[in-house]
Amino acid sequence: MEQVKVIIVAAGTGSRFGADCPKQYCMMNGRPVLMTTIDSFRAALPDAEIIVVISENMQEFWERLCKQHEFISPRIVFGGATRWESVRKGLSSLWPTHPDAIVLVHDGARPLVPSEMIERVVDGAKISDGAVPVIPVTDSLRKVTPDGSESVERSLFRAVQTPQGFRCSKLWSAYAFPYSPLFTDDASVIEYAGCKNIKLVDGDRRAMKITHPLDIKIVEAML
Repeated sequence: MEQVKVIIVAAGTGSRFGADCPKQYCMMNGRPVLMTTIDSFRAALPDAEIIVVISENMQEFWERLCKQHEFISPRIVFGGATRWESVRKGLSSLWPTHPDAIVLVHDGARPLVPSEMIERVVDGAKISDGAVPVIPVTDSLRKVTPDGSESVERSLFRAVQTPQGFRCSKLWSAYAFPYSPLFTDDASVIEYAGCKNIKLVDGDRRAMKITHPLDIKIVEAML
């Protein structure tokens, strides 16, 4: 039986969201978004350890929310100033005691994650350097060039989601490299470290990331 660990990254400030608190703590169907995210993984992987990475200055706020909603929080790790640093801190709490575990890294503001999608990522991570859930791009795309822009073939591209899955030892080695602005997700970090066998698995359009206030209404409608 493969050991699975889940790191839910929820240390961001959500400055673009425009709310009084970070989006992962905003109310959705009567409780914080982050609680629905956690429950998605508890339902899919009841035996997996879940680690939630939050900002240290939000600890008391999160504890009050958990008490108010009678919610049992997973283990907490304090994050850093960037997503990269927060993931690294979450990983450091697993390394070196769980080098062979499959580690899933997920965005706290992506609350609806179907169990079958999570299972596909776990299975893909077992046979590759990393597994990434993706969905087809439906909008037309244009590439910005020095002279303006040009159209590109959208069938060659995929939109990336989370969770992304990796062996703990490989991901920890990749996060040993210095930070780069090119690191937009965990797959880009491990690819930079020379791990090129990234397996794409089917994502799910329900697993949308909350970026704007309207997105909460959309997710509530899906719930």
